[in-house]
Amino acid sequence: MADTLTPDRLTARHVGAVYRRALLAQIRAITEYPGDFWVMASAGVMWNVLQFAFLTVLFAAVPEVAGWRYHEMLMLSGLLTVAAGSTAILCDGIWSTGQMVLKGEIDYRMTRPAPVVVQVATTHIGMQGFGEVGFGLVMVAYGWIGAGLGPASLPLVLLGIVCAVVIECALITLFCAVNFWIKGPMSNFAFVMLDLQHHAMTMPLGLFPIGVKVVTMFVVPVAFVNFVPVAALSGHLAPWWVIGMPVAAAASVLAALGVYRLGLRSYDSSGH
Repeated sequence: MADTLTPDRLTARHVGAVYRRALLAQIRAITEYPGDFWVMASAGVMWNVLQFAFLTVLFAAVPEVAGWRYHEMLMLSGLLTVAAGSTAILCDGIWSTGQMVLKGEIDYRMTRPAPVVVQVATTHIGMQGFGEVGFGLVMVAYGWIGAGLGPASLPLVLLGIVCAVVIECALITLFCAVNFWIKGPMSNFAFVMLDLQHHAMTMPLGLFPIGVKVVTMFVVPVAFVNFVPVAALSGHLAPWWVIGMPVAAAASVLAALGVYRLGLRSYDSSGH
């Protein structure tokens, strides 16, 4: 049976197995210190509780913001929280790319029979991500129910969550790969992207100038993480915008892998 598999399928299976084993090993390590886990998970919840409280107080004073109502805004914020928390769980190690480049720790990983990006991404799990994902899903579910959206919209909600996680992971990977050329322990570009999301993407894009809309939709497609799915779901955008979610996800993954591969080709170990 194995002989009938193509090399691509064998490669995909191997990469998936490596990623799964590495991630499970990190999770097992976390469970050895349950106190640390609950402290970090609670910390992940607290920031989002503040965001929830802010929206609740805001909409107690005003009925809508740029045409968006309370429960729609909860979905907007909740979906971004799910995406951000998922990256902390699934690929938090990618943030150490710059540090590994400086210390020459990429060398060892280049000799192993697994993609370097997978090995780097699974070197760490952000425990706060579990709290963020859990509370983010609560916000999405509460907003979905409160907005009066029926079960027929559930497939779109699930598609939006999957695409949001893929896009977020891919974009962070892409910007962390910049450290192959611009040396530093952390990627300032990735931090700028997160700052853009937390300041702009928790509010409707209608509040911002056209330049912000163009950048967030077609240059760095963070709008497809939360704004486009929720806007299409709630009727603020035409339904055909849904097609853009998997397209943006695929484009982000290809761009991230391409840039990381170029970075590895230019890598010349530490001290250079």
